[in-house]
This record gives sequence, C-alpha cells and structure tokens, in this order.
Amino acid sequence: MTRIMGLDVGDKTIGIALSDPMFITSQPFETIKRKKAKLDIDRIEEIINEKDVSTLIVGLPKNMNNTIGPQAMKVMSFVDLIKKRIDIEIIYQDERMTTLESEAVLIDMSVRRENRKEHIDKIAASFILQSYLDRRNNE
Repeated sequence: MTRIMGLDVGDKTIGIALSDPMFITSQPFETIKRKKAKLDIDRIEEIINEKDVSTLIVGLPKNMNNTIGPQAMKVMSFVDLIKKRIDIEIIYQDERMTTLESEAVLIDMSVRRENRKEHIDKIAASFILQSYLDRRNNE
C-alpha cells in the first residue's frame, strides 16, 4: 500500500503530509524542526521507508509573477540533496498561497495564535499534496 508524501520546506521547519493509499486525500503528518540537512533527510527517509512512499511532492514557493526567487532556489538545493541520497520520484508543486490557506484553516478551527506555528507547516504540506492529488485524479 504505497503513498505519496508532500513536503513544505522552510528555513526552520519542514511540513510533511501523506496521502491515503488510494491517492485521494492528504493528511497532515509531521513537522520536522530543521537541524542539519543530513538529519532532516534522515527523518524524511525514515518516513518514506515506514510509510512505503513512492513519490515526493515538494512545494515550490514561486513569486506571484511565476518566477523562481531566492526561497525557491533554497528548496531546489535541498531537493538536490534528497536526490543524491534517496532514489524516489520528486515532483514540484506550486505552493503559492498555501501558508495563507493554512492560517485561515487554523483560525477557523479557533487555534490560538501561539499554537498555530506547530501546525501550519504540516497543514501547508497537506494543501500542497492535495493540490497535486486533485490535479492527478482529474487528468
């Protein structure tokens, strides 16, 4: 029962979401507090092996005019490190607005401002993955 993993890669954290085995829905899974790239990738690899992940969907933070900026370049550099260690299909997914959408969900759920930070990245990863799954399933 393979799954697809979504990643929201930030400077301080990496949000992780997983699909269901039928690739219909995405669920927030975990937020990694970033330490070193090697340790971050170790944890990602553990989850890939534990959850039998076949594909990684990585949010690419493009500028609003659809160009690649400094943050997107950081994400792409991190993905290059993943590619050197893990043999897995990796697909970029436009992630513009996912953090704002995630914040809105947490506000709707009445999550206090000081508690939102621990949830926002894995929820953003879930939006990134769900966007991919919806597009994939509608093609």
